[in-house]
Amino acid sequence: MTDVPNETGPEPLAVLIVGAGFSGLAMAIRCKQAGIAPLRVIEKADSLGGTWHDNTYPGAACDVPSHLYSLSFAPKADWSRMYAPQPEILAYLRETAERHGLMPLIRLGTSFQGATWDEAGGVWRVETDRGPITARSIVSGMGGLHHPAYPDLPGLDDFAGPAFHTAAWDHAVDLAGKRVGVIGTGASAIQVVPELAKVAGHLTLFQRTPPWIMPKNDHAIAERAKARYRRLPLVRRLERARLFWLHEVRALLGFTKVSKLTGQAEALARRHLAKAVPDTALRAKLTPNYRLGCKRVLISDDYYPALQRPNVTLETGGVARVTPTGLVTQDGRAHDLDAIVYATGFDVTATFTRMNLVGRGGLTLKEAWSGGMGAYQGITVAGFPNYFMLLGPNTGLGHNSVVAMIEVQVQHVLDCLKALRQGTRAIEVRPEAQARFLDRIRTRLADSIWQAGGCRSWYLDAEGRNATLWPDSVMAYRRSARRARLADYRLG
Repeated sequence: MTDVPNETGPEPLAVLIVGAGFSGLAMAIRCKQAGIAPLRVIEKADSLGGTWHDNTYPGAACDVPSHLYSLSFAPKADWSRMYAPQPEILAYLRETAERHGLMPLIRLGTSFQGATWDEAGGVWRVETDRGPITARSIVSGMGGLHHPAYPDLPGLDDFAGPAFHTAAWDHAVDLAGKRVGVIGTGASAIQVVPELAKVAGHLTLFQRTPPWIMPKNDHAIAERAKARYRRLPLVRRLERARLFWLHEVRALLGFTKVSKLTGQAEALARRHLAKAVPDTALRAKLTPNYRLGCKRVLISDDYYPALQRPNVTLETGGVARVTPTGLVTQDGRAHDLDAIVYATGFDVTATFTRMNLVGRGGLTLKEAWSGGMGAYQGITVAGFPNYFMLLGPNTGLGHNSVVAMIEVQVQHVLDCLKALRQGTRAIEVRPEAQARFLDRIRTRLADSIWQAGGCRSWYLDAEGRNATLWPDSVMAYRRSARRARLADYRLG
């Protein structure tokens, strides 16, 4: 990769993009196509890919169909499976960056440490661990899934053996024949447990709350289908559209609220569980006591079978503490282990609140969000000119491909950047426009499945506010956010 010097030279960057995952790469491609320059992408890791670079645990794969979990303007005709595994997604992102000439623009191993708005200069003064950068605008493509969350347990650092998070997998540790403990039953656990069960001497899964699980129905994509997608791009686009609307209809029928659809989906999930787990006692432990959709709905065909292997134990009593030799559950029983795997997800709030961002008049992002995270269309924040977020607050999804949300946001940001090219020095969302948007979001969320479903999830912050998910369909977000309404912005 061509080295990009730390200094920006006499001319500030037109755009600094932070993060080289799906969001950052999509933004860079569209900026490059629009002729917005000079442009740079910084990435803290030693390779691009974002979450698909970080999460390399056994079994890591996408739970959105491959042809839908890809950029519409950077298609891939030859996905190997209905649900692509992590290495294939990472390879797709690398190939996409290379094909669109992004590699010379990307600075790897460069961590964003903070930025201050320079009112007089109309630029952002950015600090990185590789030196300062000056940019007219910043686009954050960091997303929310890169600060691993660990359980709040006494003795967390006391364990004498290897212990690591699924998002920081230690491939130097050989778990074959070992006594392995897995804490957590979320999206990563659903994928890693079946793989670990194949090699571990004994695997103990420590479950706090059972997830709702739907059949995955994964399969290899036939060679004739790949050939058809390559030869006839329209067929591939139609397949993408079919998958999009198949997922979108869930929101249109009420997936975001407790509805008739909720009961129908729960019945399907219970049938999946009953078919896979004949043992009534085990099935009772795996049956959720909250409404489907309140937590992330998972898909798997091999998780339930893995839990019935003779070398696997499901513990539901809760973990009380970590010891040098393993874990102690709340009933006082000690579980001796050779290794511990934390499949405990991410601290989404920390991704945004830890940013050292200082906007107009010395306002910090932490101060702006003292009453909870929030952004206009999930993209811009009053008091922070020329600063844009991709996959910001309330733009996550529980029913469809988040890549579709990214593409909407990229177009919105492009509209703002084009306004800056036309002589505007700064563009900043009006506080009243942001307040109207957030009021609409809070109203929609008040009776949503995430508030009324009877569970506590990572979607909610410490005060019980949902600043994570979009409470409607992707089409509704597209209508709301795809074009920047300049009347909602202050230009100057």
